[in-house]
Amino acid sequence: MAQGPYAAPPAHRQQLEDLPAHARERLAEMRQHAFFTSDLSVNEFLLVKETGFQPLGLVMGSSIYSIGARALVGGAPGEIAKLTQALYTSRELAMERMEAEADALGADGIVAVRLTVNVHAWGTNIIEFLALGTAVKNLQAPGSYRTHDGKPFTSDLSGQDFWTLLNAGYRPLGFVMGNCVYYVGPPPRQEAENRELEGPTKALYDARELAMERMQFEAEALRAEGIVGVTIEETNHTWGPSVLEFSAVGTAVMATREGHEIPRPTLVLTVND
Repeated sequence: MAQGPYAAPPAHRQQLEDLPAHARERLAEMRQHAFFTSDLSVNEFLLVKETGFQPLGLVMGSSIYSIGARALVGGAPGEIAKLTQALYTSRELAMERMEAEADALGADGIVAVRLTVNVHAWGTNIIEFLALGTAVKNLQAPGSYRTHDGKPFTSDLSGQDFWTLLNAGYRPLGFVMGNCVYYVGPPPRQEAENRELEGPTKALYDARELAMERMQFEAEALRAEGIVGVTIEETNHTWGPSVLEFSAVGTAVMATREGHEIPRPTLVLTVND
């Protein structure tokens, strides 16, 4: 959860019975017949299998959210806290529904998580967050890869990166994120000479730092040692050029052993004609 007031309320924790009826039917059918779906490529699928994990099914969560964007711009540059909270809550709802589907399949985690945002045409500032990933189960030690509070782990790493991470003596704990919606201020006027625009520089710097700080806070709550694969994105959705959102995402990890080396690939030449 995000730091301070940006944590999603506990009541948002999704349960299986909260999912749509068709989603529950699909998951029950997949679990009964041991039939799986996956958006992993062939190479990713085989590498995930090689680590001892069995793909169980494609899982997803969605949240269509109306962002109350009245009085977006105040006087001075700064964070728009209500928008930050709204976007964070919408993302959390999508992620938690995806995790609830993984729980229904008996998964230990979700790999190759993708979190996307779509702006629909139903009205101003109506946004859908969609979380997708492949639920997996460890065949050698079921349940051992869940988080300390019993939830399936989540990770946005590819199948190849997941294989490399496990073989190097680390494991994923969770897909962590932080965000910040920030009013940068009115567009700066053109200057006759080259010089730094201190106001916009400070505003953008502050917004990125807030997003990074909240992502780090989530990782620390998972008892992680660090975050890999961090990306920082800047978007403005439909709020105008002076209101920007910064989001930072990555996968929180922890070590499973002291040595962190993987075998180096060797060149093999065939002698057959």
